[in-house]
Amino acid sequence: MKEILREIGMIARALDSISNIEFKDYDLTKGQYLYLVRICEHPGIIQEKLAEMIKVDRTTAARAIKKLEINGFIDKMEDQQNKKIKKLYPTEKGKQVYPRIKQENDHSNIVALEGLSEGEAETLFHLLQRVRSNVEQDWEFVKKGNKRIY
Repeated sequence: MKEILREIGMIARALDSISNIEFKDYDLTKGQYLYLVRICEHPGIIQEKLAEMIKVDRTTAARAIKKLEINGFIDKMEDQQNKKIKKLYPTEKGKQVYPRIKQENDHSNIVALEGLSEGEAETLFHLLQRVRSNVEQDWEFVKKGNKRIY
């Protein structure tokens, strides 16, 4: 069996490292850009849903969200019906940075898929979705305090 997950991990870490370096000028570090993108694409999202979307635990998400809020990229606003719920919205500063993040993402996609035909890229996309779905099942299982049997 090929070491597929190692390859995926190396790709993810390389792209994350590139992004962290390129977004340093915006005071976006340690993957905060991931959160900002999702908040810009889903204004009003709640922290729990955002953490689930990015596949991180709530504590990790809370730290990143707090830094984004302190640095003026996002605002937390109370829900009108339920004051306990805090919704996340991009600020003007966050909205201004979003196109640059999107541009970097689009460029990284082009670089990563160079040499693949459109059909190969489509196949890769669908296969990776299936892999993600498989992993998500274990992620949900373990997140609930269960132990996997090896």
